[in-house]
Amino acid sequence: MEQTLTTSAASYEVNGYEEAWEMASGQLRMEMSRSLYETWVAPLRPLGFEDGIFTVGAYNPYAREWVENRLKGRLTRLLEGFVHQSLQLEFVVASNGTHRSLPQQMISSQADSLPAAEDPQLPAPVEKKGGATRSPRKVMLQRAYGDRRAAVIQPERGMFVTLYFLYQWLPLIGQSAMSVILAARSMCYWNPMTGELRNVVETEMKEIAQRAAVSVRTVKAVLNNELVKTYFLRYKVRRVMTTNGVRTAGIVLQVRMDDPLTPEDQLSYDLTENEDWYLPEFADEDDKL
Repeated sequence: MEQTLTTSAASYEVNGYEEAWEMASGQLRMEMSRSLYETWVAPLRPLGFEDGIFTVGAYNPYAREWVENRLKGRLTRLLEGFVHQSLQLEFVVASNGTHRSLPQQMISSQADSLPAAEDPQLPAPVEKKGGATRSPRKVMLQRAYGDRRAAVIQPERGMFVTLYFLYQWLPLIGQSAMSVILAARSMCYWNPMTGELRNVVETEMKEIAQRAAVSVRTVKAVLNNELVKTYFLRYKVRRVMTTNGVRTAGIVLQVRMDDPLTPEDQLSYDLTENEDWYLPEFADEDDKL
């Protein structure tokens, strides 16, 4: 029975069982030594995905036994992560020339489901076997990156940055603040097409600093910058009770995911920004780091 699987809006698109396998094997390529990968994983071939069974072909019984005993669990978890459903992984002996033809599955991303007619910059959807179509955005990314590099870079998992942010806000807040804001946004999720928003996250100063490639001291300064506090990032110190008393245990961060107008442009265009974009619990400015 042919299936159509849909990932969550936060995930990225995988078109067909062959691409799902490419992503999973690409992850193993980064985890294993080159010699082991080239010997045991590279010769494997995906044969199909039907009725919850993902079939992979090995070139001889010994190779099938080796990967089944050592890699089946890891590969199963990777593939389930890409298709967002439980599956059973089966290894069979099959030479490259005797792969049986099974229905190709279409796994589409809600975030990439915008019809080409709504975006004239995208090419028309590409028709696949069985009448299914591939996302035009995915087609463009594959052309630009190629399958093997795309498996590592995952260009479809991008973060939108407006030119307005770069040209209008960057001169006001500086490079460090921009890096911290983008790092904070990368920890959240927003889909303007569906309105789904997850912009409150518990984190550590160190984690933000690592993502932004700045020092913890710089992160503290940015979070207390008035422009950043007013328009982009709000935080609450998270404290816990221990046997030695109350101690700081990171921060709870609320992140603005869209770009506000600069103060100057608010005056120029008579478009006053709502400065209470954050939740009431983030309004207390006395809670310093």
